[in-house]
Amino acid sequence: MRLRALLDTDALGLKLLGGEDELDRSVRGVMTTDLRDPSRYLSGGELVLTGLAWRRDAADSEPFVRLLVQSGVAALAAGEAELGSVPEDLVAACARHRLPLFAVNESVAFATITEHVVRQVSGERAGDLAAVVDRHRRMMTSGPAGGGPDVVLDLLGTDLDLRAWVLSPTGRPVAGPKDAGPVLPSEVCAKLAAEHLAATRAGRRAPHRVSLGPTAYSLFPVRASGHRSAGAGAARVPQAARDVRETVLSDWLLVVEADAGDWAEERLDLLYGVTQLIAVERDRRDAARTVRRRLAQEVLELVQTGAAPAEIAARLRVAAPVLLPGLGAAPHWQVVVARVEWENDDSETGPVAQTLLEEILVDPLATGPEHSDRIAVAHTGDEAVALVPLPAVSTEHDGSETGILADVLLEAVREPLSAGLDGDGRVTLGVSAAVHSAEGLRGALEEARHARRVAAARPGRVCAAGHQELASHVLLLPFVPDDVRRAFTARLLDPLRDYDRRHRAELIPTLEAFLDSDGSWTRCATRLHLHVNTLRYRVGRIEQLTGRDLSRLEDKLDFFLALRMS
Repeated sequence: MRLRALLDTDALGLKLLGGEDELDRSVRGVMTTDLRDPSRYLSGGELVLTGLAWRRDAADSEPFVRLLVQSGVAALAAGEAELGSVPEDLVAACARHRLPLFAVNESVAFATITEHVVRQVSGERAGDLAAVVDRHRRMMTSGPAGGGPDVVLDLLGTDLDLRAWVLSPTGRPVAGPKDAGPVLPSEVCAKLAAEHLAATRAGRRAPHRVSLGPTAYSLFPVRASGHRSAGAGAARVPQAARDVRETVLSDWLLVVEADAGDWAEERLDLLYGVTQLIAVERDRRDAARTVRRRLAQEVLELVQTGAAPAEIAARLRVAAPVLLPGLGAAPHWQVVVARVEWENDDSETGPVAQTLLEEILVDPLATGPEHSDRIAVAHTGDEAVALVPLPAVSTEHDGSETGILADVLLEAVREPLSAGLDGDGRVTLGVSAAVHSAEGLRGALEEARHARRVAAARPGRVCAAGHQELASHVLLLPFVPDDVRRAFTARLLDPLRDYDRRHRAELIPTLEAFLDSDGSWTRCATRLHLHVNTLRYRVGRIEQLTGRDLSRLEDKLDFFLALRMS
């Protein structure tokens, strides 16, 4: 389709701001992005949609437009909702580079433009196959009665004889065809998700082809916000590692039971069109989480600022019917804390951890995006905090209460996430015990944070710890006799205090920061405004004075407890 055809469609709400002489350009795809450098996901000929979240000041427009032009995009369409109008610096940059620029009225959703372009482009490229895409689109946009992505996958089977599934990044089945025979085994799902994440981290071009035994699979990324995968003939453009880190742990994937290596271009384009339609469902799910995220953020801020229990309880009463509709009595609550850390990168990872934790907490045995409706996750700094309502808490024979268990969470996600982290980062999780009142929520938050620190002291890319593992030390600290506490802390901390007094070396603050940073040299050095070599010298001095080794879990825990008891 041509750019000028977009202006002739009133329902798209587009206004031309520049590039009138370039309206005969062909549009071969569409992509929505707010990344500062989206070139990794561009193959040329796209209409790029942006909400302008990447723009911090006027100087950002020129490099953004230059990257788009270098990637060969057809045009840029900027939403007016964020800033009220398209900034003049962006208009000028597009004019300099002869890139057509449209303004999108705030009343028009990007999904509407995406669906229109996908439908039109598919019709031009694939002939009769466009009818399949159109049938899928009608099913996807008809609301819950249409069946969502499951119906799309059913049509792939009936029209193209392809068995296909949608998986989360942790390998949880999100959707599958109803008549495809036995569901994919959980171990197969985990391996496919791991292969997909590893291929994405390595920058390999999709579709990723995987053989498990005699069965061949092709894996297509399903990226939120309409990120478009490069087509079969497109050259991969190198992308900054940080952009990969922002999406690799959250993108869905479309699994097709076939080897796409010898597929015609038209069939590949059809599958990419299907991933865009499924991405509409993904965006719809993310939008539905807005209210739950806000509720979690409000409760977290109240707890952290020491608000009165009555005020926290009032917010919980608001949250309960949203997360558990129809629930008569107040539920129990659990708190789960997660942190994502990348090597040599101190940027804030709270939003990444938030999206990942929302996925991790979905029951791995449940299918469909609707099961995430009970999850409310906030983020602060590098940490994500989930408020999980439990409609009923069962009691084991030993009297302990059960709800979310750390080892169960870990078992479900360890294999795929370890591949997605690809030796480049870590995910650590902490789970609190269940509490039944606002008074217990602050303690549950601290308990989950302590458990996560215990998990962070362990080796491995993905680690988790639960409240049960704290019962032998943190929870029993108040019951330790005073003389035992004094002797324990004196043995570990007095040599450091004496050294600090004599040399003003700040070994105690260094130890506290090192443990709070989970042993990360880079993060701790940044926090203390030190060179890493200076930090290593201080930690070496701590080990020399105490005879302990801060690379060992046991010694880390002893120092942690000594600081807590002092």
